[in-house]
Amino acid sequence: MDKLILIIKREYLTRVKRRSFILVTLLTPLAFAVFFIVVGFIFSYESDDEMVVAVIDEGGLLAEKRQIRDERRLFFKEVHYSLDSARKVVENGEFVGVLQIPPLQNLMDRSQTVYYYSDNQLPLDIQFRIQDKISRLIREYKIDSLDIEKAQLEALETKVLLEPEPLREDGEDASRLTGAISAGIGAVMGFVMYLTIFIYGMMIMRSVMEEKTNRIVEVMISSVKPFQLMLGKIIGVGGVGLTQVCIWAIFIPLISLLVNLLFGFNSTMPELDAGAEIDPEDAEALIALAYKEISNLNWWMILPLFIFYFLGGYFLYSSLFAAVGSAMGDDLGEGQSLTIPITIPVILAIYIAMKAIQAPNSSLAVFSSIFPLFAPIVMPTRLAFNPPVWEIVASVIVVALSSVFFVWLSGRIYRVGILMYGKKVSFREIFRWMFYKG
Repeated sequence: MDKLILIIKREYLTRVKRRSFILVTLLTPLAFAVFFIVVGFIFSYESDDEMVVAVIDEGGLLAEKRQIRDERRLFFKEVHYSLDSARKVVENGEFVGVLQIPPLQNLMDRSQTVYYYSDNQLPLDIQFRIQDKISRLIREYKIDSLDIEKAQLEALETKVLLEPEPLREDGEDASRLTGAISAGIGAVMGFVMYLTIFIYGMMIMRSVMEEKTNRIVEVMISSVKPFQLMLGKIIGVGGVGLTQVCIWAIFIPLISLLVNLLFGFNSTMPELDAGAEIDPEDAEALIALAYKEISNLNWWMILPLFIFYFLGGYFLYSSLFAAVGSAMGDDLGEGQSLTIPITIPVILAIYIAMKAIQAPNSSLAVFSSIFPLFAPIVMPTRLAFNPPVWEIVASVIVVALSSVFFVWLSGRIYRVGILMYGKKVSFREIFRWMFYKG
């Protein structure tokens, strides 16, 4: 036991004390914040160039009450030139292009083609905006031409908002954002599980391979049993991963709170009930409702179970990665094929998790939440949707037992493969190692 603790300390402390670990752990939350700010800036960026478009209204759509509305840096000016004259004006630089609106042949037509003349390619977003403006203009023209009451016509367009309500009076109330919030949290948790399993599992595999290739393991095996060495390495690296996740769990909310304080969200958010009527275009009220929904989630269940699945999934897959690392020889290219049976379930699990976010109570989601190779990734994505208690209990038991079994099974492979040199290992031979009694 003392040797196992010594190995765990060595694996944990050598990694935690590295400058790279400290920098990555502290800077990752800031990097994510900067990344999303930059992405938001990129998508919100608009060109500083002003665009003035000449409009030739051949169909008489433009009138005193019907005009193409200007926007920021996008202006429209009706001209009464011929098309050839308008083209020459564009060439002189007065306009960026000419928009020709042909007359409507039939008021009942549901499509209309307009023409834009320019030597420069029209940006895609500007194209969609012009199409939308002309569509609204034609709609108003048809309303006036058909002598339809505009107010009555607009009354036909009704926005429907689905508001969930509990079946029982004492049931938990929810809002229209509950599903979206749960889906977002589930996606984040599933993606974190996917990354940690891959990153730390591969870290263990590389560590085992390096020690085997450098023959360091021969010295270590003389003092400790192979199973102790593998288990100590798994626990030590797992402690590093758990430390990193815990630090991120503290830093990310703090950064989020700091951003809220800087932008004044907390001071302006109104108090809202889950079933309160909210204008869909009221961003401030929607943000307040989203924060309320997040705070109403059962975090006392979600966080402990997330840590459990993190540990269970980590032990399950990292033991397999350690076994594969022990079986690899000097030719790393050939050895990489041994990781395929491990990586395929992980990749399938993340795809199933994406589907489980859309249908958290489907048969596929329930089965995958209990199947040991999928459960560590799929079940955390469903926790925010409050799955039935029996599914959580069954999943916890299966993951716990499967983790113990795979650690034991990998230990039997590890004890043989770690001292095997100069031979290409096949899956058939690895299968024989499981039952080797030497």
